[in-house]
Amino acid sequence: MANWITLGRVPILLINILVLYRGSPALRLAGVGLLFIGLMLDTVDGMVARARGETSLFGSVLDIAIDRLYESALWLCFANLGFISVAIPLIVIARTTLTDAFRSIAVAQGTAPFAIHRTALGRFLVGSTWMRVGYSVAKTLAFCGLALAQALADFPALVGGSVVGSMVEWLQIVAWIAVIVCVGRGAPVIMHSVRAIGSLSPSARYGPPRPEFSSASRSNDP
Repeated sequence: MANWITLGRVPILLINILVLYRGSPALRLAGVGLLFIGLMLDTVDGMVARARGETSLFGSVLDIAIDRLYESALWLCFANLGFISVAIPLIVIARTTLTDAFRSIAVAQGTAPFAIHRTALGRFLVGSTWMRVGYSVAKTLAFCGLALAQALADFPALVGGSVVGSMVEWLQIVAWIAVIVCVGRGAPVIMHSVRAIGSLSPSARYGPPRPEFSSASRSNDP
């Protein structure tokens, strides 16, 4: 059930993107609510998984993958629409690419992504309720706020352009706060993984030599 809720966020995201680019003014206003629902389902799927005893390594990886899809797609859309700096999606994509690449090592060994941290600081930054809720709130405010600003810009008679401009300025600050928290939460993952890889023996780090590079294969070369 929890995994289906997680997967159900994908069509909601696709609808939101279509609304951002092709929706009428009324649809864009409605899209803000739909976007909020899609973001909040990230919390709901975890609650359902814990309540039904459906927590699993696959569910944890799937949840992170859909989160990455939401973040990357929405930051890129708002940058393309001119609401935020293109530096924001570039930083987020670079951070998520690095952290997920390093996390894949732990996942390959059967360790859940959020269970690889051993230090108190690492556990706090990555898995604590304060940091996870804080990051979620910052993202939700930025995404829904920017979508609302776009929708309100279509109603100049009701909302002046200066009001929308002020909203966007404040929301850009919120977006940068979200990015800073995002990078801060990713740093322990990278640092832990680099230390763990550095402590491995050469054979464990690089694996067994490939046959084509072994001395036996070279001796049989024509």
